[in-house]
Amino acid sequence: MHADRLETSRLVHRFGFGPRVGEFASYLKQGVPATRDSLLKVPSVDSGLASIMLPTFTDLGKRPEPNSTEIIPFVVGMKSQTENLILWWMDRMALSDNGLTERMTWFWHGHWATSISKINHPLPMYKQNETFRKYALGNFGEMSRAMLTDGALQYWLDGQESTSISPNENLGRELMELFILGVNRYSEDDVKAIARSLTGYQVANSSGTVVFNPKRHDSKAVTLLGTTKHFTGEEVSDFLVARDDCARFISERLWYRFISSTEVMPNNFSGIQSFANRDISSVVAAVAKDSAMRDPKNAMVKSPVDWFISAARALELTPSKLSSSSKLKNYLNKLGQLPLYPPSVGGWPAAEAWLSSASAQYRIAFATWLVKQSQLRGLMEIPVERRVLSSADWLGVAQWSPRSQAALRNSLGDPVEFAVLALCSPEYVVNA
Repeated sequence: MHADRLETSRLVHRFGFGPRVGEFASYLKQGVPATRDSLLKVPSVDSGLASIMLPTFTDLGKRPEPNSTEIIPFVVGMKSQTENLILWWMDRMALSDNGLTERMTWFWHGHWATSISKINHPLPMYKQNETFRKYALGNFGEMSRAMLTDGALQYWLDGQESTSISPNENLGRELMELFILGVNRYSEDDVKAIARSLTGYQVANSSGTVVFNPKRHDSKAVTLLGTTKHFTGEEVSDFLVARDDCARFISERLWYRFISSTEVMPNNFSGIQSFANRDISSVVAAVAKDSAMRDPKNAMVKSPVDWFISAARALELTPSKLSSSSKLKNYLNKLGQLPLYPPSVGGWPAAEAWLSSASAQYRIAFATWLVKQSQLRGLMEIPVERRVLSSADWLGVAQWSPRSQAALRNSLGDPVEFAVLALCSPEYVVNA
């Protein structure tokens, strides 16, 4: 396999959401450096995104009593706004000319993992989504401060229940372990200290509005990671972000999601130094340019959403315009991944967690449903005699194995079957 072809395939699938019709061949012609620059440069105008209408997200207020007349319109509003938010976001992933901002918005959703299953209101989740997008490639210190007053995250981790009399440790523990520093880089005493520093926040759950109540805040000095003083919430955030462990941890998370979820990040990984000023775009560029992106051993299994969005781009489908939104959500649920519903504060799994005999069957049914709604322009424009090999360019696959080539060759008489086999092939499900 040609190294440039492998690297191009990885770049387009990992930093975008896979190629649209004709894009992969164009990337191959322009070469790896130009392709990388193109994928990493966010345009000032994105015509694909401009075509998407923003739905209305409103404060639905407190949940009415079960048997009241207000409960039905409340539940209907909850369901429709939640569905609209999921579809709007997936449309952005599928239709963007440059996918990097949405790709990073998706990455941060898995990093600061918050589920609407507990928040139970779409407006706070929309606001959080917009925060991820605003800081997706910006300054991590500013993002961390913004997340500290994010209503969905505060409510998800019980921050609104934390008072000087009864500090709740959930938010502070996850802030250190999962969001900023990483595992084993703090002590239980640090958890108790940071919990006291983060007291006083109150959340209006239906709107996501966060206010700080000084009367509920513990204003005494604490000793956090060797430093003794009274910390405000903003000072806690800045203090953690400034630590060397933060640069290493965020680099580790980017390595895990963009280079390899099985190989350990090397100590001299260039991303660590690139994150010295906590600039996210710099560390993302370092990840994309690292020689590990060319190493054959760094294959990655596509998550269900990655797989679906890349398929939608290749099939020229708009998620919100598919024949049944409930069917779409059902397929993603069966595969184990639906936006806004991470399984825990640790986010979604990776690697072989997405590969099972059951998921393979669901994926085939899902692919068949999608393919039947597509004109298959990207496939049908390839002459039949070249279709087996050239379909790799259509989907941005580095190289078909002999086994996949044989299966595709046997399906040349049935374009729908051919497309389903290609989309469910090991080479497409796993970005080599």
